[in-house]
Amino acid sequence: MTRKTIILIGFIGLKFLLQYFLISSEYELQRDEFLHLDQANHLAWGYLSVPPFTSWISYIIQMLGNSIFWVKFFPALFGALTIYVVWKAIEELGGNLFALILGATCVLFSALLRLNTLYQPNSFDVLSWTLFYFILLKYIKTDDAKWLYIGAAVFAIGFLNKYNIVFLLIGLLPSLLLTEHRKIFLKPTLYFAILLGMLLILPNLIWQYNNNFPVFKHLKQLAQIQLVNVNRFDFLKNQLLFFIGSLIVIFSSFYAFFFYKPYQKYRIFFFSIIFTLTAFLYFKAKDYYAIGIYPIYIAFGSVFLADVLNEAWKKFLQPIAIAIPLLLFIPIYNVAFPNKSPAYIIQHSDNYKKLGMLRWEDGKDHSLPQDFADMLGWKELAQKVDRIYLSLANKNNTLILCDNYGQAGAINFYTSQKLRAVSFNADYIDWFDLTKKYENLISVKEAEEGSVEFQETSPFFLHSTLADSISNQYAREFGTRIFVFKGAKIDIRQRIKNEIDENKN
Repeated sequence: MTRKTIILIGFIGLKFLLQYFLISSEYELQRDEFLHLDQANHLAWGYLSVPPFTSWISYIIQMLGNSIFWVKFFPALFGALTIYVVWKAIEELGGNLFALILGATCVLFSALLRLNTLYQPNSFDVLSWTLFYFILLKYIKTDDAKWLYIGAAVFAIGFLNKYNIVFLLIGLLPSLLLTEHRKIFLKPTLYFAILLGMLLILPNLIWQYNNNFPVFKHLKQLAQIQLVNVNRFDFLKNQLLFFIGSLIVIFSSFYAFFFYKPYQKYRIFFFSIIFTLTAFLYFKAKDYYAIGIYPIYIAFGSVFLADVLNEAWKKFLQPIAIAIPLLLFIPIYNVAFPNKSPAYIIQHSDNYKKLGMLRWEDGKDHSLPQDFADMLGWKELAQKVDRIYLSLANKNNTLILCDNYGQAGAINFYTSQKLRAVSFNADYIDWFDLTKKYENLISVKEAEEGSVEFQETSPFFLHSTLADSISNQYAREFGTRIFVFKGAKIDIRQRIKNEIDENKN
């Protein structure tokens, strides 16, 4: 085993170790994670929320026992593979051991540590972008047509994970036209590769067509509810924060594309980042959508710096260059991860507020970062629903209806009774079982919706009561109420069907 291999294994091992130790035991899974895990019980070629790739990983997690260890393993794995791809890119560019260590350090101590704590499509999205850029590098270096086919397959898998990768193409196409690489459009191989990619994503496109392209409705809702609160200046500011310890490395790559002779043929990468970021800004995208852009530039910058550092200064500057990402990570460690108790965060809220971490998707500041608040109260909810369900007569004919996908997913993940809660929210709207005639209803409603729910639903049941509520004051779901309605006077399935149709339209 070579020295390089041992060092690479050390970085991979450290990556996994950090991902498991960056989350305090006080926190549970985040609401999105519950939804993605539940997709394993409803495998399909598409979902209202995401493409199908995450559901395949969720199915593997389920086969492995559905434990928290495996839930956290896969985003950590995708992060580790991102380090590996950057390592291989540095080798392709002729980087020495210093360049390899610098690149791996920059990727390790970056926003990926935060991103890889959550089981969401974002971790694999970053890996897909990085791998596609690596393949582009290989194609430019070798002019071997096989890399076009491999690139098409990687793009297709990335597309089946998260449609966000389309922005990569939006940035890449005009960049090709601006450089000598425009000749690629004259090669028949390119179009055969595109055909391969289209065939791989075709099942998802057919699913979208058969379901009236819900992706467009999802994007519209996203723009109206969340993206409307996106500030373009904050977007640009946060790009600097994501890889703050690597800025010198990244910006040096931009310089190198124009003034470093070995990189002249890779100038397309400079134009690509400009066009891609412009597209993100135009559409007011969330800041973390762009994280996948940067790892490949760390590879370019690391090799360039390793090559141009004056021999006399190397023994002084090389340790400093490697230490910067680590030293800047230390203060970030204290605020960017759910490793502090909610009480501690509230007591030191100024530290979080000045970094914009208390600002939620509604554009307002709250007491905890949104992701942290979304990791509390779920076990309490599931345990209380569990207890209520067990107390019911004729419990098998009980519908558990939730206000949002987080509630439904948490109940389905944590409950001891293997319950199947549903919601008119997100993918759950397609997962109702309307073959049963329901006698009872357990309704989980957000605090502000509770009174209306009780008044509107009570007339259709013999008995109605407020059974419990979420008492964790730090949870985003604090105050969420659990209502119990027993003895249905009518068959409520028609009302459910009407509600499903209304929400879908």
